[in-house]
Amino acid sequence: MARTVYVLNGPNLNLLGTREPETYGHARLADVERLCTETAAHYGLEADCRQSNSEGELIDFIHEAHNKQAAGIVLNAGGYSHTSIALHDALTAVKIPTVEVHVSNIYAREDFRHHSFIARAAFATLCGFGIDGYRLAISGLAAKIGATAKA
Repeated sequence: MARTVYVLNGPNLNLLGTREPETYGHARLADVERLCTETAAHYGLEADCRQSNSEGELIDFIHEAHNKQAAGIVLNAGGYSHTSIALHDALTAVKIPTVEVHVSNIYAREDFRHHSFIARAAFATLCGFGIDGYRLAISGLAAKIGATAKA
């Protein structure tokens, strides 16, 4: 079984902890990556955590995940969630089990955030759990691919 989960973070997520902490909390991207690495290891998986402010680079990461036969993808595409048909198409093309994550509750925010192109290409979407959404996403992905927790 494939063991690697790509955890991809989009634009402005490098600013976690300092950008609008009333919306996104005080945890930093390094905290997200540590949480993902620990959670993935609990299921015998490895988290490959990456961040980019570039839509094209995120697409390249998705293609790489396909080429390296990744077990799954956890994607917080940030603002691209609401605008990027190209990210949707990349996820649809590679057919890798994907969970969409948002730190904030996008449905309690501006109307333009209520639509996600990523959601249609993912088997699940989590929002509003803060960075704990990443832990939940990896746990859900592990269940989807049949990875069991290590004692």
